[in-house]
Amino acid sequence: MTTERFDTVIVGGGQAGLSMGYHLARLGRRFVILDAGERVGESWRRRWDSLRVCTPARYSCLPGRRFPGPGFTYPGKDAVADYLEAYAADYELPVRTGVDVEALSRNGDGYVLTAGERRFEAESVVVATGAYHGLQVPSFAAELDPRVLQLASTEYRNPSQLRDGGVLVVGAGNSGAEIALEVSGTHGTWLSGRHTGSEPTRAGTVPDRLLMPLFWFLLSHVVTLRTPIGRKVQPKVKAGTPLARVRPKELEAAGVERVPRTVGAQGGLPALEDGRVLDVANVIWCTGFRADFGWIDLPVFGDDGEPVHDRGVVESEPGLYFLGRPFLYGFTSSLIGGVGRDAEHLARQIAGRRLTSARAA
Repeated sequence: MTTERFDTVIVGGGQAGLSMGYHLARLGRRFVILDAGERVGESWRRRWDSLRVCTPARYSCLPGRRFPGPGFTYPGKDAVADYLEAYAADYELPVRTGVDVEALSRNGDGYVLTAGERRFEAESVVVATGAYHGLQVPSFAAELDPRVLQLASTEYRNPSQLRDGGVLVVGAGNSGAEIALEVSGTHGTWLSGRHTGSEPTRAGTVPDRLLMPLFWFLLSHVVTLRTPIGRKVQPKVKAGTPLARVRPKELEAAGVERVPRTVGAQGGLPALEDGRVLDVANVIWCTGFRADFGWIDLPVFGDDGEPVHDRGVVESEPGLYFLGRPFLYGFTSSLIGGVGRDAEHLARQIAGRRLTSARAA
């Protein structure tokens, strides 16, 4: 097993990891970014074909580089992936793709990470694996008849994948609403789950363009853990964000039927909370994601599986940091245009810790 040593190892080469790399490079740190994908931006390329980001291009920028194209357009997922790939190349960030970190543990005053036959040692580790880990598919999904095609939102690409017959989309957040609207053009469609509300303006409209600067300022500087309103909003944001692009009236006009929660299986078919059983040929699970940190062998997690931290700094394990998690510090913490602020904060923490250690020595 080969061993390499760095000041800092960043796990994850998406927008969070690249932002972290940008700020560490500016501070002259020696670091490496490890990513399981075979290509920078791969997690974006794997999403459904018509996916677009929920923030305009001018608010979807990583530190130091604007997003190409008109500022108030909403880039597609492949454009985002290309942007991330170009960003890593232009700033010559040391990204190693195809490296799937399997374990992280303490090693004296530092940390050790293993990935197959490779071993990495570091004084500091930044976990920047993003906000979307394992999809939360309910256990009763295994009870559905094999004739019912089941797709996770991360597996869905376009309606051509679906079998003839109805489609039940489970989960009514942004992903569920957008996918339901798309498949309704070719299939009878039911959308299961509670309405998470809608943003005040619809993405791309004139009111959206006029009010977005104010919205972005509020989301970035007011809706944070530093303010009472931010602390009040945090649990609601984690439970589901308002719809950005799709409105309930559009779903209704497209023939999408809103139904209660899907709570089980009956006769191999999905059963709803109101007792109805839907005879559908397809189920698309848009049921959100859960934290998946089973590879981290450190006692730093709460009962909810989330790391216990102060703005990404794990005080119980000096040198360990988390970045890109939902509402890490504020509403924009997991967004492309918001993660850079948290990355800059953590880079300063890492540099300050190293300086303190050097003075002590």
